[in-house]
Amino acid sequence: MDVAVYSGSFNPLHIGHLAIIKHLIYKAGFDAVYLIVSPKNPLKDNISSGSALERYKAAEEAVARHFNSADRMVLVDDIEITMPEPHYSINTLEALQRREPDNSFTLIIGADNLADIRRWKDYGRILSEYGVAVFPREGYGLDKIKQDFLCENPAYKIRLIDAPLVTVSSTEIREARSKGEDVSHLLM
Repeated sequence: MDVAVYSGSFNPLHIGHLAIIKHLIYKAGFDAVYLIVSPKNPLKDNISSGSALERYKAAEEAVARHFNSADRMVLVDDIEITMPEPHYSINTLEALQRREPDNSFTLIIGADNLADIRRWKDYGRILSEYGVAVFPREGYGLDKIKQDFLCENPAYKIRLIDAPLVTVSSTEIREARSKGEDVSHLLM
């Protein structure tokens, strides 16, 4: 089975995440999407790992509202919640591969993350052993970024996802909430 590993803090999950998940399933051809709620990104300080269970439960509820549980195409996975910190993507991918050796895993990231992936632990292994599927982000030229990586190593697996640009962000939603604005129409 070809599994898209879509990891993030999802604080909160929003309609942009939903659009990406639907695109992965219905257009990009993945057999399943594993939505991995990450307790804490090692490169960011803006979230407490203590909120991970709350975000995980919210993700389960959101996925249940939008996807039929019988088809099992979208699974909210707690693998990172049970792993010790720091939560490096390579560790998550390795744990998934050990748990499900017959599946093939591809990490889903935005163009902003691809541009910054050299800061990630064992990024070369992620790109060569698992690969990434990359969504467009405003201000990032995906073709140029991909070319730069392929010049570094032609064996890197970088798949560009031809999808509409998602402009909503969790940060903007949190900021709007803090001002008392209604953001319910943006939530997944």
